[in-house]
Amino acid sequence: MLVLLLLGGLGALVLGADLFVRGVSRIAARLGVPPLIIGLTVVAMGTSAPEVAISVQGAIDGRSGIAIGNAVGSNIFNVLFILGLSALIAPLAVARQLIRLDVPLMIVLSLLSLGLAWNGSIERWEGGLLLLLGVVYICFLIRQAAREPAVADDEFARVYGPELKTRRRSWLIDLVLGAIGLTLLVLGCRWFVAGAVSVARALEISELVIGLTIVAAGTSLPEVATSVVASIRGERDIAVGNVIGSNIFNLVLVIGLSSVIAPAGLTVSEQVLRFDLPIMIVVAAACLPIFLTGHRIDRWEGGLFLVSYLIYVAWLVVESLAHPAWLGSRTVALAIAVSLLGVTMAVVLGRSAGRARVPSA
Repeated sequence: MLVLLLLGGLGALVLGADLFVRGVSRIAARLGVPPLIIGLTVVAMGTSAPEVAISVQGAIDGRSGIAIGNAVGSNIFNVLFILGLSALIAPLAVARQLIRLDVPLMIVLSLLSLGLAWNGSIERWEGGLLLLLGVVYICFLIRQAAREPAVADDEFARVYGPELKTRRRSWLIDLVLGAIGLTLLVLGCRWFVAGAVSVARALEISELVIGLTIVAAGTSLPEVATSVVASIRGERDIAVGNVIGSNIFNLVLVIGLSSVIAPAGLTVSEQVLRFDLPIMIVVAAACLPIFLTGHRIDRWEGGLFLVSYLIYVAWLVVESLAHPAWLGSRTVALAIAVSLLGVTMAVVLGRSAGRARVPSA
């Protein structure tokens, strides 16, 4: 029964997000909103809709562990699992803008999230600050993309087709699609949260760990599908951009909106402060040296990401089932993670320097 509740909720979430984004996008296009604006707002945030729904529902229910665990866990899952899997399928290309702007911004926002949560909670005004930063980021993207509208229109056409604005479909159909999508989102997040809480109780695992693993992976399925399909089709820059963009929206939109909606803000546990948020920062920082080397993610680097994620999940499960005395080893685990990051950076930069010394034919 619990499995059916989880799967039913997850299915409703994914389908609801897709229908809602399609319906709202078509209505916006009918109203004359340029595809550029739609692509950078509705479509870009659409893949984060499941995370938003789950975290907001968790915040409303007073389950901060699921709300914050979903956002933090999704960011770790997106980089280590999705990019790792996509890179194993085919080496991924990294656009220069990601290196110059988006990845540094992701790192800064990750550090800011840790700073805001350092006192054990993210207050409503702090969530409002994150939302404001998200609006500024979107406005900046719109301004940048406006300089190359043809590129933005092409990317939008890949999702919804170039004929979107000329389709003569009834307004009613688009409104119904949007309404059905929103309804499925609401129902799906309730079922999924209820199922996740029940699983946590049955396994005697904390709601935080469930949020960091099952919920985070489940709500990231749209990103998995988008990035893997893009990698298979050879659109390898889209696979990377989708993940980094989703992580930024998770920080400013998911955490921000959840904190604003929660009656007393989001409570952040000691484990998240001392372990999971630092791991999220380490993962975000690891992207920069890897992306800088040849502007690509090689298969061996993707494999490293995947193995790192499996170790992280295994650690969460073992720690949650272990004796309380085991909790003191978090600091050791974090030190090991940072050391591995340093080794990875050294290896990657060393390989890059070796490539640079090899004369081109």
